[in-house]
Amino acid sequence: QVHLAESGGGLVQAGGSLRLSCAASGSIFRDNTMGWFRQAPGKQRELVAHITSGGIINYADSVKGRFTISRDNAKNTVYLQMNSLKPEDTAVYYCNLVLNWRRRNDWGQGTQVTVSS
Repeated sequence: QVHLAESGGGLVQAGGSLRLSCAASGSIFRDNTMGWFRQAPGKQRELVAHITSGGIINYADSVKGRFTISRDNAKNTVYLQMNSLKPEDTAVYYCNLVLNWRRRNDWGQGTQVTVSS
């Protein structure tokens, strides 16, 4: 099981930027694909970006070109740089392992991102 602590969310105007951080404990972080997820009110949680242990990256179409995911394996930390934010990016953002993410129950508290128009 991985323990996760997300931070960096806040209230920002449309077009603004935020950088999210996720500190993970547990020895399995280093060898696994990590993802950033988000859940907006009334919607299901979705995967917005993920990065393998070797640095291969993928993004959801809705954030491609605006968000950048990165990781520091030495610090067990994954980041999400979010630029050109839109009101539809408003959600609680979580990080976790991508493996079996739909069935995982070890989510952190998440960090709220609110984008005003």
